[in-house]
Amino acid sequence: MTRRHPTHGRAVPSLRPRLLATACIAALMTQTAPAQDASAAPQQSSASSTTQPPTTPQSATPKDKRTANPDAASTLDAVIVTGIQGSIQNAIKAKQSSDNIIEAISAEDIGKLPDSSIAESLARLSGLATQRVDGRANQISIRGLSPDFAGTTLNGREQATIGENRGVDFDQYPSELISGAAVYKTPDASLIGQGLSGTVDLHTIKPLDLPKRAFAANLRGENNSNGSLNHGTGVGDTGHRASFSYIDQFFDHTLGLAVGFAQLDSPVQEKQYQAWWWSLNNGSQGAESNWGAPHTPGMPDNVISQEGMQLRAKSENQLRNGLMTVLEWAPNDNYHSTLDLYYSTFDQKTYLNGVQWSSSPYDNVSYNNVGYVPALPYPIVTTGHIDGLKSILQNDYTKERDRLFSAGWNNQYDFGNGWVITGDASYSSAKKRLHDAYLFAGLPGQATSSTDFATPEHEGFPDFRPGVDFADPSAMFFTDPNDYGYNGREEFDHQKDTIKAFRLEVSHPVGWIFSDVNVGVNYSDRRKTKQADVYFAWLNGNGSTEADYVPGFAAPIDPSYLRGTTDLSYGGIPGVVNYDVLRALAGQFYLTQRNGQADWSRNYSVREKVPVAYVKFNIDTTLGDVPLRGNVGVQAVRTDQSSEALQTNGDTLVGRISDGTRYTKVLPSLNLAAEIADKQFLRFGLAKTMARGRIDDEKVATSAGVALVNDGPAAGQVLWSGSGGNPKLKPYIAVGADLSWEKYFGTASYVAAAVFNKNLLNYIYNQTTLDYDFSRYVNDNPTLTPTSTRGSFTRPENGTGGKMQGLELSGAIEGGLIARALDGFGAQANFSLTNSTLPVSAVSSIPGSPSTLPGLSRKVANLALYYEKYGWSVRIAERYRSSFTGEAVALFDQLGYTRVLADKQTDFQLGYAFEHGTWNGLSILLQVNNLTNSPMKTEQISGLPNNVKVARPLEYDTFGRTVMFGVNYKL
Repeated sequence: MTRRHPTHGRAVPSLRPRLLATACIAALMTQTAPAQDASAAPQQSSASSTTQPPTTPQSATPKDKRTANPDAASTLDAVIVTGIQGSIQNAIKAKQSSDNIIEAISAEDIGKLPDSSIAESLARLSGLATQRVDGRANQISIRGLSPDFAGTTLNGREQATIGENRGVDFDQYPSELISGAAVYKTPDASLIGQGLSGTVDLHTIKPLDLPKRAFAANLRGENNSNGSLNHGTGVGDTGHRASFSYIDQFFDHTLGLAVGFAQLDSPVQEKQYQAWWWSLNNGSQGAESNWGAPHTPGMPDNVISQEGMQLRAKSENQLRNGLMTVLEWAPNDNYHSTLDLYYSTFDQKTYLNGVQWSSSPYDNVSYNNVGYVPALPYPIVTTGHIDGLKSILQNDYTKERDRLFSAGWNNQYDFGNGWVITGDASYSSAKKRLHDAYLFAGLPGQATSSTDFATPEHEGFPDFRPGVDFADPSAMFFTDPNDYGYNGREEFDHQKDTIKAFRLEVSHPVGWIFSDVNVGVNYSDRRKTKQADVYFAWLNGNGSTEADYVPGFAAPIDPSYLRGTTDLSYGGIPGVVNYDVLRALAGQFYLTQRNGQADWSRNYSVREKVPVAYVKFNIDTTLGDVPLRGNVGVQAVRTDQSSEALQTNGDTLVGRISDGTRYTKVLPSLNLAAEIADKQFLRFGLAKTMARGRIDDEKVATSAGVALVNDGPAAGQVLWSGSGGNPKLKPYIAVGADLSWEKYFGTASYVAAAVFNKNLLNYIYNQTTLDYDFSRYVNDNPTLTPTSTRGSFTRPENGTGGKMQGLELSGAIEGGLIARALDGFGAQANFSLTNSTLPVSAVSSIPGSPSTLPGLSRKVANLALYYEKYGWSVRIAERYRSSFTGEAVALFDQLGYTRVLADKQTDFQLGYAFEHGTWNGLSILLQVNNLTNSPMKTEQISGLPNNVKVARPLEYDTFGRTVMFGVNYKL
């Protein structure tokens, strides 16, 4: 909120941004809107119009004020439209009026963002990109930096996260309950929770922004084109989305209430194929000549072949319920109070079943009828027949329960003499419970099978024709087909993240070139805890130790556990047996806890207590005849971080350990916006920013022990060595400069060009310290006394940084400005080009990492074409990002990196709104997400036995297209 004192006449920005709230509710006020003179403004397409002022981001200098007068709405003169063009128009107004360099999105109507999710809408903004999870946009990268470098707030408050680190999963926030968002590419001193790459601030609706009561509801059914892949699991190919919003005002328009509920019940049906690795087996360049590997019968010399694969089908049901409540009270012109609450539950059940095998020289397989295609540096095997496969059927079940809760209470009082004080208290929590289990099955006695195969040269699904029916329950047994050393695995994860914060700000007008000054303090206390317990499963009657375990031990699958089949026909295999994993675990297996080093390291807590003090001067002056506005200020950020975790020695649990550090960072910032011509702006931003390291890098979890050195200069000494996290880790620091030119015209048109440079003063990567102090560590080997308390330790450390430079081009155009015949048509487009450099030492320790920043796509582009008139609305949008190294969950729920290839996704939307008569207020909507069924593709860089490296396909997944059809109704 922004108040204007009647005497001083200066706008005093409040604690929290009030961005785009009216954009999503304008259509609800059509009955109170005055008639619009056609000569006063261009004709709007089918959208409704109303008299309601645009709200502005935190750093803007707005021209309106809060009033408790219920008739005040009739005196406001700004015209806003709804629908596609209205969404664009209000986002442009927020961008134009901001003192910072921002991007913005606005709802088309209550419960109707331009896309089906927040992340998809954000991913269409200039310089932003998303990484798909389960085929849907989830986390957001800003300017090529990974999601952990971006700050995310809800109504100006930092949010706890479900993930193991700082990146927010935007799937947790229903699009139906969000009225808009601003992405701050340049920060200012009063922006709390800012990220190194930028800050995403989500907004909920403000009930006192409406002149009267409003109600909106929508219901959409959805269907996935991949069908149901795991029969008998209860996960089909249909789902629904439903929401309603109610907004009202009481007591002479001084008390406002907004309540919104949104439910998502959505299926995910995913076809997966992954090549395990690629190599050369035979010949002078192959493994037999360079590694001493066995000769592979039937394989031609010096050809590249696939050394293993997995073909799996995933069926997942996502059930999310979100509830938002806002209570707003403005009894007079001096006091304003807002209480907002958000709660969501997100439940997922996942069934992932398939077949896999290894076909390396060490697996005693043989080939015949091998066919290959010419390629560089070596030909590639694409067809043939394999004998001697030890096929593994792995059936997975995962259940995840997430709970998010956010509460914030903001109070502002204007003393009437220019002094305004604002207080804000908030709480955010995220809880996650994960239960993951899988079992192995296959032929009894480690018997082998054969298959004909045809694998793609580049990417796509294979065609396997096995000689055994994997869907025949009488032929498949619970066993350990390839001598993994266990029969299954079960894991229980518990995670909780909480943020408690309080903020106090004082504002007062000043003179000279400044309109006013904001002085404030913020204190936040964040605590993240994680616990992982792992159990191995053993068949009843078999042993669980190396001495008594029998790899070939097998037992038939109890028929009562069977569900049907898993469809793998897209890869040539008709199907595999499908059964209830949890019932089988309980009935035919027993468990022993088997936490290893990697599992123990995921039992930890990290706490960050962060007091922040800031001062910001808001600039409002002229430079000659050029209006100049902006802000200059500084933040002082004090951090007290600590961690408690487990010390292990390999897989042996030794005890608990704790450590931490304190540091202070001073972050100055400057933002300038000059209106060099009518609706033409030149902006400049300069700021020092910080982002704390990954939370799992800050943990003190350690594996350390002593050992006798047998050779070298230290021979005969007993020395410490170890590895782990770093609770003394300092944050990433960067200094960024931005320059942007923007020209606005029409009602929903603009063009902008921006360049930026960001110098990373440091980067976090693994280093080995040779003189690390182990005096606080427990020696669990009583037979060895260390020569010294010093030793070598490998952990994340702050090291040499790098830099990023980028170019961003964006714009929107109304067709009516080009030709009258194009009235109702429009387009939006943006393109960004980003380069980054890092020292080799900064990335060489990250498995699969490139020489650029993880998450960096060099090119990101978006294009949307729309038509909106006479009640009809059509939009087709495509987003593209070039290849990047992304964060992914690897084996045993561990985080890792993989090279994600270029991704292009097309979405379509068609709607009709009844504008008159009995059906006025009703609209119908058809949406098709992933119109072309775009796959997710990854690749690996394979090191061949002769040290030559080749890029070969790793993973190819398709998610199908999702078709949604439904109705919206508003009163």
